[in-house]
Amino acid sequence: MITWMQRHKKYLIITIWISTIAFVGAGFVGWGQYSYGDKAGAVAKVGNIEITMGELQKSYSRLYSQYNKMFQGNFDEEKAKSFELQAQALKQLTDQALILNLADSYDLRISDAELLVELKTQEYFFKDGVFNKDIYKEVLSRNNLTMKEYEEDVKKQILIQKALKLLPVEVNSNESAIIDTIMNIADKIEYKVLTDADINIDTSDTLLKPFWEARQQEFMTEVSYEVKYIKQTQVSKEHDAIKIDEHYSQNRTHFKDEDGKILVFEDAKEAVIAELNAKATKDTALRTYIAYKKGKLSSDVKVQTAIISETNNPFNEVALEKIKKLSLTSPFLKPVEIDGEYYTFELIKTNPSKAKSFEEAKALVLPIFIESQKKTKLLELAKNSLNSFKGTQTDFITNKDAIKITDISVEEGNDFLMQLFNKQEKRGIISLKDGKVVLYNILEQKLLGNTNTNQDNSIVRLKSAMFNEGLISNLQNKYKTEIFIQGL
Repeated sequence: MITWMQRHKKYLIITIWISTIAFVGAGFVGWGQYSYGDKAGAVAKVGNIEITMGELQKSYSRLYSQYNKMFQGNFDEEKAKSFELQAQALKQLTDQALILNLADSYDLRISDAELLVELKTQEYFFKDGVFNKDIYKEVLSRNNLTMKEYEEDVKKQILIQKALKLLPVEVNSNESAIIDTIMNIADKIEYKVLTDADINIDTSDTLLKPFWEARQQEFMTEVSYEVKYIKQTQVSKEHDAIKIDEHYSQNRTHFKDEDGKILVFEDAKEAVIAELNAKATKDTALRTYIAYKKGKLSSDVKVQTAIISETNNPFNEVALEKIKKLSLTSPFLKPVEIDGEYYTFELIKTNPSKAKSFEEAKALVLPIFIESQKKTKLLELAKNSLNSFKGTQTDFITNKDAIKITDISVEEGNDFLMQLFNKQEKRGIISLKDGKVVLYNILEQKLLGNTNTNQDNSIVRLKSAMFNEGLISNLQNKYKTEIFIQGL
């Protein structure tokens, strides 16, 4: 399912945003930080319409919720990344903006009466089966939305629907007949599933080493940095009462309780002293850095050495990123704070990336070699067995009968049947996504007499997705799209 959705997400995303009107209750899901260009007030502009960061966050949240429903609650941030959900959220908004530009060109508007009609259909605002204004306000408040924000969002979605209705998609009798025929084709087949258990793979160095030699540049060592560093531990000093009181008076807003109220002096005293000590620690580290840089470091200051890389980093990512920017002509780095302590660095040497030796790379090469050999050996076995194999015979099956392919899972069965009913050959080989190979022989074929009552809806959905993709492409040529957010 995941693979299918990833492959068809350009149509799936259109279906989601066209069929969803102002989804409420999704919650808000974050995704990290990005860099902005000059137009930080907007993340993008399409034609005359600007897209804000708030809209992008809501778009991401709505998409996340939609996918989570599709996956029955098993959608997470890892899957969101694999689906490139951040980019999808922005694409959703830019596509919507293109349609809104089109609506504006036709001078389409949404009246308050149309808005009210739509609001009264949204069941999450119902009480005792009817729209309730108090529930409406409460639900919006729980979702951190104002009535104005939400109603503007609803108006946009209704306007998109109104614009698309100007360009209706209809089904003709020939298309219905074609779909009806396709859905009624049934095959009686003989098939055999080939798996890893049917082959032997030689993983000796004799075969593995030539495989590595052809791919040496894929197995490189990390860039590493040899540094000297000075660690400044936290300073703990005795501060007189006047200094403590003075620091509190000048920095009262630093010391607040969990409700955001400024603490009185007695309650804040420990935090004031901690802040004074933190400042003293930083000041000491800066003085040490200056002395080190000038070659006047006190003999009692300990200078240590380390080799740092992406996977061997005893400090933190911030320190490593700053060390990467050092050079032998400018090797000193001002103190970097790590867990309340400060570190001063001097770059001694940069070790560039180089190809690993066979022994160093062997553990990484082996699984890739095995996977490659599996595919090669299974296909060789399949080709040698195709004309003479004996397997499992089925009754007449359609492309909806994956459960009747008993030697593999239902998901694998769907993959197999989807490919089978697109094949022209009577006898052939089908490779599944998980690496298995299926030999098949079509014994008989016939046309069933079933009637598919929902085929018109299927055709409309398919044609709508294709039509809207073409419409978006056309509008992209008409309205300029500018993206001001980096990282997507």
